[in-house]
Amino acid sequence: MGDVNLTELFNILFRWFHVVFGIMWIGLLYFFNFVNANFAKTMDAETKKKVVPELMPRALYFFRWAAMITFILGLALLYINYLGPTASSSLVGNSRGHWISFGALLGTIMWFNVWFVIWPSQRKIINGVKTGTPAAPEIITRAANFSKYNVYLSVPMTFGMLAAGGHFLHDEWYWYVGVLALGYFTASGLYKHGAKVATEV
Repeated sequence: MGDVNLTELFNILFRWFHVVFGIMWIGLLYFFNFVNANFAKTMDAETKKKVVPELMPRALYFFRWAAMITFILGLALLYINYLGPTASSSLVGNSRGHWISFGALLGTIMWFNVWFVIWPSQRKIINGVKTGTPAAPEIITRAANFSKYNVYLSVPMTFGMLAAGGHFLHDEWYWYVGVLALGYFTASGLYKHGAKVATEV
């Protein structure tokens, strides 16, 4: 067996788990927005008091920590591949670096929203359901809005990450605008479709 290149080994492992936890994070984001949000509208106060304290803390635990692990591993991968002494490319001066920076910026905004807006708001909402004293309407609205912002950002963010692997796109501004616009319309379509999904099987 040949010599093991530790940098390359960490690069592979970090990339692997970055994708695994990213799937968990975005999967739960879509569950909250396209499935649970529509289901929650059908629950009365008594049902919410039974379901929310059991479901949401568990789901939000995996949601926020998947976001954190994805974010930390993403930073590690940026260092290994673009910033460190053994980096094979650069974040500046080439299309690949620009697209990964685009994806990383959107991912960082999403991570911030999870930990500093959505999770603190959801804690108050869950405690309000438990105690029978609902959280203030603006807290509920804030949690819902920032979760939606993350859905809209997730589509172009994913494109930026994948585009960094090699593509035909260049760095003209209109490509970035086009990706953001396509992401917006994709997410909007999923919201509309999610609200219409029938419950009959």
